[in-house]
Amino acid sequence: MLANTFDANSVFEEDYLYFYETLLTPERTQHEVDLICRLLDLQPGMSILDLACGHGRIANQLAARGYHLTGLDATAFFLEKANQDAASNGVKVEYLQGDMRSLPFSDRFNCIINCFTAFGYFDDNENRSVLTQAYRALKVGGKFLIDIQNFSRVLQEFTPELITEREGNYMLARTRYDALTNRTHTERIIIRDGQVRRGQYFVRNFTFPEIRDWLLQTGFSEVEGYGYDGEPFALDSRRMIVVASK
Repeated sequence: MLANTFDANSVFEEDYLYFYETLLTPERTQHEVDLICRLLDLQPGMSILDLACGHGRIANQLAARGYHLTGLDATAFFLEKANQDAASNGVKVEYLQGDMRSLPFSDRFNCIINCFTAFGYFDDNENRSVLTQAYRALKVGGKFLIDIQNFSRVLQEFTPELITEREGNYMLARTRYDALTNRTHTERIIIRDGQVRRGQYFVRNFTFPEIRDWLLQTGFSEVEGYGYDGEPFALDSRRMIVVASK
C-alpha cells in the first residue's frame, strides 16, 4: 500500500518538467491563458497572483499580455526556471518562494489563479487554510480561479498503473484511490539515463458542490463552475474550473 505522504522535493524537480513538457504544449498554455482572461474578465493593469506558479508557464504568458503578475511557489528549482523564461521573453514577474498556506499578502490582488491541479496537497484543515489565505490576499470584488481535475472523470478513467515514455526514458505512476479521504495516492518511479528515482504524492479530489461549499464557508460570495473550454461544468467536463468572487 502506498504511504500517506507527499514528498514534494522528489516530485517537483527536473524530471517532472522533462516528462510533462510533451503534455504542457504552447497550444495548451495559450488555450488556458485565453480561458483565464475570459472567465476572470481581466482588464488592463490588473494585479494577479499565480498561486503555486510552478515554472511560470501561465504567469509569464499573462505578463506578456500586460497584467501585473506575482508568482509564488514552494520549489526553488521551478522559480529559477520561471525567472529564466521571463527574462528570455522580456517580461516582468515578481517570483517569490513561499507556502500557499501562509501568504504574505492582504487585500493586494484583483485575481488569484491556481492551475494544473495545484490544490489539495495537504490535509483538509490545511487545504481550507489555502482558501482562507487566498481570500485575505484578494481585494474586495476580486476573483479566485482554481483549475483542478474533474473527480467524476478521475473515477471513470482511473488507471492504477500508467507508463509515460520519452526518448527511451520512463515515468511509471502507481496510483490507488482512498474512498475514505477522497484522495488519490501515487508512487512515481523515474527511470532516466540509467538512474532510478522514486517519489510519492497525493491529491485531494473534490466534487463541485463540496469545493463550492468550502469557498462559501471561507467568505466568498459567489462560486461558479466551468469545464475546460469554459462551458458550464458537467459530469463529463475534461477539467473542473472554479471561479469564486469575494
